[in-house]
Amino acid sequence: MLAEPEWRRRRSDHERRVDGWIRPHLARRRDGQRHPVQDFLFTYYSHRPAQLRRWHPGAGIVLAGADPAEFGERYVPVDGGATLATSPLLARRSDTVAWVRDLLVRTAGRPAQFGCFGLHEWAMVYRQTPEQLRHAAWPLRLSSADTDRVVADRGVRCSHFDAFRFFTEPARPLNVLQPTRERQPELEQPGCLHATMDLYKWAYKLSPLVGSDLVADCFALARQVREIDMRASPYDLSALGYRPIPIETPAGRAEYAAAQRAMAERAAPLRQRLIAACDHLLA
Repeated sequence: MLAEPEWRRRRSDHERRVDGWIRPHLARRRDGQRHPVQDFLFTYYSHRPAQLRRWHPGAGIVLAGADPAEFGERYVPVDGGATLATSPLLARRSDTVAWVRDLLVRTAGRPAQFGCFGLHEWAMVYRQTPEQLRHAAWPLRLSSADTDRVVADRGVRCSHFDAFRFFTEPARPLNVLQPTRERQPELEQPGCLHATMDLYKWAYKLSPLVGSDLVADCFALARQVREIDMRASPYDLSALGYRPIPIETPAGRAEYAAAQRAMAERAAPLRQRLIAACDHLLA
């Protein structure tokens, strides 16, 4: 049970934290502007800003003195307050919980690989015209020919399906793997920046069974991952204040691998928290 002053403080802290992320995004959306780094988590993932802002304590927590109506239709009155009605949610989503747990456990059990050097972003622009680029408002750091040459000369070592599916058709045969959705639990590995970013996706897919504090922690790390992802991309975002990581050079590849290691270290405890939450729900 959470005492009323405690859960009100935690809810207020969460809303204040999330407002720092969503208010600039909503202002840009209102003004018709786009930011290739800061807007990505709101456009690529399906969790809406209002959903991210809404605080939930997670399953099995009684909020002392709370009115269930204050938290939505999934909450029910109990002696002394309100709590999430867990059983109806688990009846519909236990298969999802089990699948996510299996993926996270198998990912955590593999050795991290740090040799992809972010070339997945380069494979997404391989042999495209300037008009075809996803972020056409921003220039490439190298010429199109030189960008293509980096991809062709180095090859691509991407294990993440949701990155691979955005490769251009000519780039797909250059990848050493051919990931599919079905093979995701087999191929996911903890050094992958996209696997780290996806911790946010698994957290919000388990919400409100998983508490909003964990969802927000995963979002915060995903923001940092996206920044590294785009700094190492072929796009020149220096006008937005992002110094490039030139992975076409030995120094840039070393910097990228070091950043990957740092993100993998930060992701490991979040992955374990999600696994523990799944174990609790499945029990």
